[in-house]
Amino acid sequence: MDSHEETENGNGNRNGSAEALPPPPPPPTEIPPDVVPIKAEPDPPKKKRVPMARRGSGTKGQKVQLLSNHFKVNVTNVDGHFYHYSVNLMYEDGRPVEGKGVGRKVLDRVQDTYDTELAGKHFAYDGEKSLFTVGPLPGNKLEFTVLLEEVTSARNNGNASPEGRASPNESDRKRVRRPFQSKTFKVELSFAAKIPMQAITNVIRGQENENSMEALRVLDIILRQHAAKQGCLLVRQSFFHNDPKNFADVGGGVLGCRGFHSSFRGTQSGLSLNIDVSTTMIVQPGPVVDFLIANQNVRDPYSIDWNKAKRMLKNLRIKTTTSNQEFKITGLSEKPCREQTFSLKQRNRDENGEPEAVEVTVYDYFVNNRNVELRYSADLPCINVGKPKRPTFFPLELCSLVSLQRYTKSLSGLQRASLVEKSRQKPQERMSVLSHALKVSNYDAEPMLKSCGISISSAFTQINGRVLPAPKLKCGNGDDFFPRNGRWNFNNKQLVEPTKIERWAVVNFSARCDTRSLVRDLQKCAGMKGIGIEAPFDVFEESPQNRRAPPLVRVEKMFEDVQSKLPGAPKFLLCLLPERKNCEVYGPWKKKCLADFGIVTQCMAPIRVNDQYLTNLLLKINAKLGGLNSMLAVEHTPSIPLVSKVPTIILGMDVSHGSPGHSDVPSIAAVVSSRQWPLISRYRASVRTQSPKVEMIDNLFKPVSDTEDDGIMREALLDFYVSSGKRKPEHIIIFRDGVSESQFNQVLNIELDKIIESCKFLDEKWNPKFVVIVAQKNHHTKFFQNNAPENVPPGTIIDNNVCHPRTYDFYLCAHAGMIGTTRPTHYHVLLDEVGFSPDDLQELVHSLSYVYQRSTTAISVVAPVCYAHLAATQMSQWMKFEDTSETSSSHGGVTSAGSVPVPQLPRLQEGVASSMFFC
Repeated sequence: MDSHEETENGNGNRNGSAEALPPPPPPPTEIPPDVVPIKAEPDPPKKKRVPMARRGSGTKGQKVQLLSNHFKVNVTNVDGHFYHYSVNLMYEDGRPVEGKGVGRKVLDRVQDTYDTELAGKHFAYDGEKSLFTVGPLPGNKLEFTVLLEEVTSARNNGNASPEGRASPNESDRKRVRRPFQSKTFKVELSFAAKIPMQAITNVIRGQENENSMEALRVLDIILRQHAAKQGCLLVRQSFFHNDPKNFADVGGGVLGCRGFHSSFRGTQSGLSLNIDVSTTMIVQPGPVVDFLIANQNVRDPYSIDWNKAKRMLKNLRIKTTTSNQEFKITGLSEKPCREQTFSLKQRNRDENGEPEAVEVTVYDYFVNNRNVELRYSADLPCINVGKPKRPTFFPLELCSLVSLQRYTKSLSGLQRASLVEKSRQKPQERMSVLSHALKVSNYDAEPMLKSCGISISSAFTQINGRVLPAPKLKCGNGDDFFPRNGRWNFNNKQLVEPTKIERWAVVNFSARCDTRSLVRDLQKCAGMKGIGIEAPFDVFEESPQNRRAPPLVRVEKMFEDVQSKLPGAPKFLLCLLPERKNCEVYGPWKKKCLADFGIVTQCMAPIRVNDQYLTNLLLKINAKLGGLNSMLAVEHTPSIPLVSKVPTIILGMDVSHGSPGHSDVPSIAAVVSSRQWPLISRYRASVRTQSPKVEMIDNLFKPVSDTEDDGIMREALLDFYVSSGKRKPEHIIIFRDGVSESQFNQVLNIELDKIIESCKFLDEKWNPKFVVIVAQKNHHTKFFQNNAPENVPPGTIIDNNVCHPRTYDFYLCAHAGMIGTTRPTHYHVLLDEVGFSPDDLQELVHSLSYVYQRSTTAISVVAPVCYAHLAATQMSQWMKFEDTSETSSSHGGVTSAGSVPVPQLPRLQEGVASSMFFC
């Protein structure tokens, strides 16, 4: 018997003998009748953390008047109720309607036909299962029957999905033969809930609950429906008009389509409508063949790769020149048009009374039976718009892609660059486009908004901002300097902690380059910055016969060459690559150096090399080898409020997901952590894979036994302890990137709990204090100067007016926006146990935009978050997951964390594990 049981029995005698036991309890019958059993109390549930309330506003900095793209919303009718009805759509035989595009058409018809039965009420319909009215409809359950002529989802179905038409069913084929067939639908509306419009005022007070969020959702649905009625493509909160003026060709058969985002938001100054320019990608409308030629970058239809074409075209909608109908592409024919046959029913009947059928080719049918001239389709596959069992074929040249169909695959580097360039807008231009959009949208005429008593101001909201002064920086020889307009340079300055580049070599993967003079220029430039460079041990040129080999082989061969000639392991390798972007050797080379050998490496493409290029290159090399380029003066003294007094670790956390269309690519979580306190300029990174599309970081705490934790946090905390003079951090400041407001509670309760568990696992008695801040770039709030065409100055901070009415958030534009309109970073302080004043916290965040070692500019988001991006991006190159997912099914991402085995990233060698390899 163990001691636990003894004490449970109330007996401390440890000899374990039977006599030591107390007498058995009396039988149940002897319990006195008046005893009331005591209910065992369950453990009190752990209190959930929620985002903290605002602690006041900052006061530092120079005051500045700004405008924002929030438009004030007045609500007069707050006493009524929204009524929510669920919508059930069926065909007349009771089958549910599956297709997405048809719902809005059917309900528009209901509105037109049954105005009296609906008591003249307007409604807001979300295109799927929900419908809202102001005040009740005449009954809790209403049924209607409507007739719709030819149902195609012409663009004004207003649905975001590229899925197309009404019914993927039997009668589709009949429609092919009888284009004017109409169809009967049954609609059931059942009362679901009642939402007080008073809830809108709760939003403004910052009291967010079910009702208040639902009330805002109704307002957003009204705007979506308004846009749908104008024939827009809807994508979440954005809408796109079918106007070629808004299209920009980005190459590969893809167009950038400019539209608008609009959403209602509760702010400190009341309800506002946030309107911004938004861009989505669409497929180039027009002849299918033109799209395929552009998409595959080929010269003519005969060079098209039809397997690729089939994947690309599936589910896109087309119109054919022979009928005015829309069809959804289901595939391509196996054989070319002149060989592909189908059975054509004849007028005459066989002895059983069945119509006779003859086999005829698609080509002959269209040319002879339909008298359609076909110029080039004969030897190309046909487009199939039918079912697997009953295909329906059209020759390629008769098919045109309908406008406003989303392109959801990932863009190439060139397409992305072209899109960015073509969708840039200077602040003034953006303001006039937004004013025009608001005027054209004509929300005052929207009947649903009228019945809510809602009016939207046409003026940009006026805001009081502040401009924080740039922090003082330190460079070499003890010199101080102030950045000007968010920028500085190292002309005539030395780096604050330059390293030595010794025991190094150059490897050249067939880049055209005069390597000797490159090394000479590098040495000269480095000398001026205070970096000593020895002569390289050797230059290893790739042998011409390896140039065409697969990337892994090229890297292996190069390493064999290096190992055979060098006397020992080099400390640094400079690697010359033939292309600047997407060089296939890059990933395997980095992995070989960092994971297999622990060698610091820097890649470069020697295409346009000048002094500025070499300086930037040396900044990266110096940081990777353990040097520092510049630092904050307050780090040096050290005098950062609350951070310099007490050991403090700063973390940057981010998860990057596979590109769209690659949903089975593992997500990559990166956690960057500061080291060598009291510095806040030196970082290391831990990177792990996790299940696809899972946003919460999986491996923060990962106990593999009672004494071992293989999680990310343990690595970061131990490194901090060792590099900071055997001190444990008492403050842990976390910057979390890439999460939306709906996930804040998960960050506070799931991720933070894992971090705390990891701390407790190292030392049960250790209770560090936490600060959790989310950094968001994906939002639609912009700021403009009141009477100047330029972007807002670097250091502009806003913590009033358009900020949240209750929680602790602020907007910061730390960088100088040189092109386009500056996108501020929206910081949400979810937790602050340390007790920073608003000014001190804002100053810290601002300073962390100036410690980025790769550039001589302030950056738009704190450096640890930027480093987490870099680390995740670099290590994702090590494992080119995309190769497998081009053909595999894309369902891995639907799973919950951990259910699909995810390939693990190799760990870095000890020598580079704590380096800034990602720099």
